[in-house]
Amino acid sequence: MLRADETTVVQGRVVREAEVEQIRQLLAAHPQWSRRRLSQVLATAWNWRNGAGQLKDMAARSLLVKLEQRGWIQLPARRVTPTNRMRARVIVPRLWDTRPLAVPLAELGPLEVHEVSDDAEGRESLATALAQFHYRGHGGTVGENAQYLVRQRTGRVLAAVLFGAAAWRCQDRDRFIGWSAGARQRHLLLLTNNTRFLLMPWVRVPRLGSWILGRVLRRLSADWQAKYGHPILLVETFVERERFRGTVYQAANWQRVGSTQGRTRQDRHYTLHVPVKDIYVYPLVHNFREELSGTSA
Repeated sequence: MLRADETTVVQGRVVREAEVEQIRQLLAAHPQWSRRRLSQVLATAWNWRNGAGQLKDMAARSLLVKLEQRGWIQLPARRVTPTNRMRARVIVPRLWDTRPLAVPLAELGPLEVHEVSDDAEGRESLATALAQFHYRGHGGTVGENAQYLVRQRTGRVLAAVLFGAAAWRCQDRDRFIGWSAGARQRHLLLLTNNTRFLLMPWVRVPRLGSWILGRVLRRLSADWQAKYGHPILLVETFVERERFRGTVYQAANWQRVGSTQGRTRQDRHYTLHVPVKDIYVYPLVHNFREELSGTSA
């Protein structure tokens, strides 16, 4: 339990005992409220919004669950069992154009790069491609994200690129940036993680991968600003060392800054082992360290 003068960070937000008590009072006064209603009221009371002014009620709901897990509050029973919408539904394989594509990049002709998170058909194509052909599959997107499809003029999909939340803590990345824990807490939203990069398996075009990364990164921050009301200053990705050499990222001028320790974020007792991943970053502005550390003039 927090003392009156203590704070803690939950769901990326500084929480004080007074706010936990506010939640307890809401629960006591409105026992009939659903978790959804409670999270909406709480986010509104805190004016908890993203940069585009959208209410962060889903973040508030996650915060409530984490407070309950700590034993600080007791939430009403779930009225609907939550499901992952991607895993709950059956992915229907598409009839992709699987003809081998092995030509020089210059002979591909004009390519189209579209951010498709607001395009139902494009979003479905991206999700299906990742579910069918990416070695990690696709479990859906949560929180701020950007989704890109790369197509030929004929509409043939060549690649899918997905960005989502950056890692909360990453020792080598944080050392590279040089920010404090407080600065990371305030500015982590200015980072994003390239969580998926897929070239369709029948595409064998030299330098296409680095070309795609270059084109997407040139527009990523502006797309994020338009969607969420804030820019992106630095992009990260994690490359499984046993599977890949990071060739595409190296060719696109990403910088390797270290590696993970082969643990998950849930591994408090150093018993869970996962593949070691190399950490690559790509700054989108020259003064990213000053901006992220809060030392810019």
